[in-house]
Amino acid sequence: MSTDADSRVFVVLPSKDEEPNLARLLPRIADTAEDLASLRRIEVVVVDDGSTDGSAALLDRLDRELPIDIEVVTHERNLGLGASLRDGLLAALRRADADDVVVTMDADDSHPPRLIPDLLARLDEGCDVAIASRFVPGAEIHGVPWFRRLTGRGASWLFGLLLPVAGASDYTCGYRAYRAGLLQRAFDRLGDGFIQEPGFSCMLETLSQLSALEKPQVGEAPLVLRYDRKEGPSKMRVAATIAASLRLAWRRRILREGALAEGLGPPA
Repeated sequence: MSTDADSRVFVVLPSKDEEPNLARLLPRIADTAEDLASLRRIEVVVVDDGSTDGSAALLDRLDRELPIDIEVVTHERNLGLGASLRDGLLAALRRADADDVVVTMDADDSHPPRLIPDLLARLDEGCDVAIASRFVPGAEIHGVPWFRRLTGRGASWLFGLLLPVAGASDYTCGYRAYRAGLLQRAFDRLGDGFIQEPGFSCMLETLSQLSALEKPQVGEAPLVLRYDRKEGPSKMRVAATIAASLRLAWRRRILREGALAEGLGPPA
């Protein structure tokens, strides 16, 4: 099943105090939208997760100035990445058809929008989920300390052992494309239980949940990670995120083995 030539692409951006990064990222998304205009329309959903900078005013101005539709979902207080991802996906799905595509990206300008066509190409080839991966040939990483590179690769290796997902090597990168119908079925079945992790471990949770529900076909495209482009400190606490993700992976591994032992199939 390939994506329809007239399908829309909804780009979901969870954001907390990313004013300078959004000021550069959203025009780049608009440029990508112009390149894809003859094939697909790009619409943007920004979840402003309790920002205290000038993000709200910036988003209002860019919505008026840029040739793309920008919907803003506002959290009056900071709820974390998991809640922001969930609310952004739900906002996109309220407008999306099953054949549309939902792309998730970091709002810190480290994920180049020009890679969106590469992810769409994976869906055109028959995938249900496409991941921008740091661990496939052609990937580039700029500005990430070597220790964080090492821990990221090691964590993904462990996740692959505990919760293997066919076709995936990068379990935590937030730059992904999903078929909208796949996400809608997950929310219809699990509701808020689809995404429960509050922090960055929600990316592993989302992939694991989808894999348990439907065994989607997963493909990857090389990520060009431009960590040198973002302004401001990272909001991810690396050690805490890895620990939370490993706890999640271990819990789901135990649940999966228990369900298989009882002949029930993998748990949702």
